[in-house]
Amino acid sequence: MSQTTTGLPSRDQVQSEYKWHVEDIYANEDLWQTDFAKVKDSLPQILQYKETLAQSAGKLLSCLKLRDDINITAGKLFAYARLHRDEDTANAKYQSLVGKTEGLLAEASAATSFIEPEILAIPDEILAAFRRDQSLAEYSFYFDNLTRLKQHVLSPAEEEILSRSVEATQASETTFNMLAHADMKFPEIAGEDGKIIALSEGRYRSLIMSTDRRVRKDAFTGLFGTYNAFRNTFAATLSGNVKKNMFYARTRKYNSTLESALSDGNIPVSVYENLVATINKNLAPLHRYVALKKKALNLDSIHMYDLYTPLAKEVKFNIAYSDGLKLVRDGLAPLGPEYSEILNKGLTSGWIDVYENKGKQTGAYCWGVYGVHPFVLLNYNNRLEDVSTLAHEMGHAIHSYYSQATQPYATSQYTIFTAEVASTTNEILLNDFLLKTTTDKQKKLYLINQYLEMVRTTVYRQTMFAEFEKSIYDKAESGETLTADLLDEMWHDLNAKYYGPEIVVDTEIDIEWARIPHFYWNFYVYQYVTGYAAATTLAENMLNESDGAQQRYIGFLKSGGSDYPINILKKAGVDMSTPQPIELTLNKFSNMLDELEKLLFSS
Repeated sequence: MSQTTTGLPSRDQVQSEYKWHVEDIYANEDLWQTDFAKVKDSLPQILQYKETLAQSAGKLLSCLKLRDDINITAGKLFAYARLHRDEDTANAKYQSLVGKTEGLLAEASAATSFIEPEILAIPDEILAAFRRDQSLAEYSFYFDNLTRLKQHVLSPAEEEILSRSVEATQASETTFNMLAHADMKFPEIAGEDGKIIALSEGRYRSLIMSTDRRVRKDAFTGLFGTYNAFRNTFAATLSGNVKKNMFYARTRKYNSTLESALSDGNIPVSVYENLVATINKNLAPLHRYVALKKKALNLDSIHMYDLYTPLAKEVKFNIAYSDGLKLVRDGLAPLGPEYSEILNKGLTSGWIDVYENKGKQTGAYCWGVYGVHPFVLLNYNNRLEDVSTLAHEMGHAIHSYYSQATQPYATSQYTIFTAEVASTTNEILLNDFLLKTTTDKQKKLYLINQYLEMVRTTVYRQTMFAEFEKSIYDKAESGETLTADLLDEMWHDLNAKYYGPEIVVDTEIDIEWARIPHFYWNFYVYQYVTGYAAATTLAENMLNESDGAQQRYIGFLKSGGSDYPINILKKAGVDMSTPQPIELTLNKFSNMLDELEKLLFSS
């Protein structure tokens, strides 16, 4: 099947071989309802363990096992409802099931909130004695991590209050989303063909890459002019979100909001600070890229709205899904035969929902379901980007497959810090394969340009985001008010520093901070950079056939959440506590700049 017609098919018109097998979770809704009732009935049962966990190792084990059963089953319930809903987001039946499950998840969270405070209240010598019981061995890292966080865990009653406060404290993020994605109306502009286009966030992403500079500039001024009209409201929502995170950090007795945000993965604050410092010391390659882009585009001056302009002529990649599968299989061959076997299983056994249909959720994602298998949503449309997305999401999928197959539930969930490593490693390997096998000059130029843009937007730009985020928290925690004027000034100065002396930092860009949803995710963005740098290092090790690199990488995938992410990555061969992975990534960026310059300006 190929999506070449203008109209989208309905769900029942998509061939079954291109649909995921949600029935692998539950064969029918009756089984779903049975498990829903089972979880509901389990909540009073787990509450019976309240104030009993210090009695014996057996009592503690039984409580933890019941909580695992509740979480595993609730995860299956939610996945079944969400995956079906995402097949057609207008389906009221599955909208209802999603809402029903979300309510159950909230009940389960509240019902189990007593467990960790109660474990931490067990005297150290008694807990140590319990842990010598081999039946609790699978919870060893869980206990280690919980003990590490002991000073930040409150009483059972306080934990329940905080658990119930989460929904109420989401108001700033909710308001941001409603304003930015529902209520704001952008102006109309003329497209490349002169036809009037209603500007939107989605269309902006295409328009800012237009080869027509007038279109780029109109889209740029139209989008940011609209955000600027609401600048004080956006400053208030961002400030409110900062205050929320500061409240939780201080309530849990952290020294800073950054320390609180990094604590779940036991990531030292120095990793975050060293990342920003390392990038700041290596801005010269980005400045060179901006200057090279200015020269290649034959511009007297390069503006912010020129940064996304492709340097390669438009190249058409019409890659049928079957051909995309072959490219992914070939590109990921350096990961070894065992990985290839699992990859092929995922590509052929109902893990993937391939094509777009009416009402289907946009974008792409991977959803791991413990005890079943991962599921991957695509909207494949024969583009090179779709092939790269397939490789990316299968990286997540096989990471989940390995970790769930080799780890007990207690240590099966890997952290966000490592989540993007496996997916990005796949993208890097695929891109390397394409560069090595592509002989057409324009296609090669396109691939190099894509790589450079990936590093610019993922490594440099996300580090700029991370630096901005740390700065606004530093100011807020010292008592300074986050006004729109202050945020504009900070954003302008960062853009001038990162993009260098050639760039014209247009005043419209000053409001861009208001557009970034990641600033509501509490120090999330730096992990895009660390993940990309770790993936680059791991991919280079395998491509260079370093001794044991492949085996160490598979070990990384199997580790799940059995250790802290910094330690897991060290065992795989990359030390994120040092500048080396970032420097290796930027050296590769510089080498690719050399290749780009040769292709652009050689006779």
